Amino acid sequence: MKKQVVVYTQPSCPPCQIVKQFLNHYQIEYSEKDVSIDSKARDILVNELSSTSTPTVTVDDQIVIGFDLQKLEELLELK
Repeated sequence: MKKQVVVYTQPSCPPCQIVKQFLNHYQIEYSEKDVSIDSKARDILVNELSSTSTPTVTVDDQIVIGFDLQKLEELLELK
């Protein structure tokens, strides 16, 4: 079953680029929310996900805050 993946990102975030490259490498579809220009996404990031940093990635109902490729591999069942 395909997982719903959302990446909360901003332009001046090198770890965000690495997370997106990682997802692209494994051909995982994701939607990207740029919190620097999308105030609704920024509100979700802070209020619903309790995060103030990018990248923050949601995989279905799981939240990965920061740069944690191991956790993403687990949640996306890549191991």
